[in-house]
Amino acid sequence: MSDYHAVLVYDGDCPFCSAAASALRRVEGVGAIAWEDDPAQSFLEAQFGETPFALAFADGREGRVYVGREAARELCDRAGIPVLVGDIVGDNYESLADAIRTVTGVDGRPDPYHGAYPMSEAAKSAFGELGRNAWHTAKIRR
Repeated sequence: MSDYHAVLVYDGDCPFCSAAASALRRVEGVGAIAWEDDPAQSFLEAQFGETPFALAFADGREGRVYVGREAARELCDRAGIPVLVGDIVGDNYESLADAIRTVTGVDGRPDPYHGAYPMSEAAKSAFGELGRNAWHTAKIRR
């Protein structure tokens, strides 16, 4: 059993992404795990049949997985960030990701996955392990 009903899968090699994920510490029941960690890889494979390199937010209670710009919007909403800011982040997700990766010197580009999806049965099975390995604040790998 996990303390988390929802988990953010974030880029653990990006210092800005790790810091942004740490903002979730004030959201009850939400944990974070780096994309590179095995439970994150297993969950993404179970949900999508592959492991897209994208921001993902999985909510086990809702049985939904938010990806890309929709994950960014959902996180802003749950963190109590004003709607205007959430819309700006969501609408400009790719541009912001490119700028952040350039400034931080991290290689790679997010895969073009966006939207809110029902959590697959296989992903529901993998969610327990995802939640057990999540942290209340993100770890910075650099």
